Amino acid sequence: MAATSDAPREIALTIREATAADLSAIVAMLADDPLGRKRESPDDLAPYREAFAAVETDPNQLLVVAEREGAVVGTVQLSFLPGLSRRGALRAQIEAVRVRGDQRAIASASASYGGRSIPPENAGPCWCS
Repeated sequence: MAATSDAPREIALTIREATAADLSAIVAMLADDPLGRKRESPDDLAPYREAFAAVETDPNQLLVVAEREGAVVGTVQLSFLPGLSRRGALRAQIEAVRVRGDQRAIASASASYGGRSIPPENAGPCWCS
């Protein structure tokens, strides 16, 4: 009998900035929970395309996807907010975190991010909330 290991298996993920081509996969993940099933419309991407264009052109927004073996398996949006607290620190609000249903049981992952700076370049220290 072969020995088994309790060590979590490592799954390689690539974290990258989302593109318009990812929109269908992102919306499908947004719709894949009890609240999302009631409020999201994956069959009509028009409002999501408009919202994506606004996010994509706003330097204080970052929408990323997690990719595994070429498929989008997760997403998160970071909104960078200036504030007076913490001596004027820039905050990152984490929103719309989703993982594709068939990927939710994976124990651990390693990620590499090859996109733009987090926080945005020249922003100084950033506080995540």
